[in-house]
Amino acid sequence: MRIAVLCSGGDAPGMNACVRAIVRAGISAGHEVIGILRGYSGLLREEFFLNEQGQPRMSLRSVSDIGRRGGTILHTSRCEEFYTESGQKRAAEILRKHKIDALIPIGGDGTFHGAVALAKYWDGQIIGCPGTIDNDLLGTDYTIGFATAVHTAVDAVDKLRDTADAHERMFLVEVMGRHSGYIALYTAIAASAEIACIPETPTEVSEIIRQLHELKSRGKTSVMMIVAEGDEHGGATALQKALYENGCPFETRVLALGHLQRGGSPVPQDRLLAARLGDFAVRSILAGKTGCMAGEQRGELVLVPFEQTYAAHKPVPQELVRLLETLAS
Repeated sequence: MRIAVLCSGGDAPGMNACVRAIVRAGISAGHEVIGILRGYSGLLREEFFLNEQGQPRMSLRSVSDIGRRGGTILHTSRCEEFYTESGQKRAAEILRKHKIDALIPIGGDGTFHGAVALAKYWDGQIIGCPGTIDNDLLGTDYTIGFATAVHTAVDAVDKLRDTADAHERMFLVEVMGRHSGYIALYTAIAASAEIACIPETPTEVSEIIRQLHELKSRGKTSVMMIVAEGDEHGGATALQKALYENGCPFETRVLALGHLQRGGSPVPQDRLLAARLGDFAVRSILAGKTGCMAGEQRGELVLVPFEQTYAAHKPVPQELVRLLETLAS
């Protein structure tokens, strides 16, 4: 069997660890593993990873010591052409041309939408691995890269605390999450921030101003506010302006962490999750499964149909929302 693997969409720490697991699980079971470069875009251009002998297939040496590295050795991209019918048909033809029997795409909801579309024109097996820092896919408790993104954000906030205290300022720290507040919520709790603004809950400027005045009256001289980029006010800079116009009692500064959250060596939690899911994806293919994401729920490995992973918005845990309110009071 020839199993292909690709990374698509935004990169996430732990993708390399997942690729490593897929390659080693596939080879140990006696199968070939083909690395497709630059996601669906590279598939359409027939760009394949070349091993140390210059052959278009991956070897055990190809993935030696990559689990600790961020990014992805296969590179990644977004591809508009692939989301057209002609692009999907061409991708299917290329997979048949290279005698590929199964595909393991690593990515988020866009990647899985693409997998569903591809399956209409290609009869090979497809099992996906959830690689996205947003943790916004249903069917898995956590996605590959989320834990590292939170770790990176918390580390940044911890450092900002020093300068916030020194200058007696309030910082609005913008983290990734256009539609999901997972990174913002987890970061706020772990970094002991006073306020978090996320897409899932209304951001009421008047209430924030009241809370800030209360903190000021209790002798608080610096404040940390974590803002998801998808907050209803349009991010940290827009929210800073709204707070200023409504009488914010603190001098404020904005820091957008941006793509910093995507980089860095994956934390052990992401490495372990990536290794388990990559191996499970290969075993699922060998068992004849297709059309699913390999996920983890309460410590158990599960297969979830692609369509279910993006069928609705993944809610943030209300218990954590309540916890943040309690700890910040």
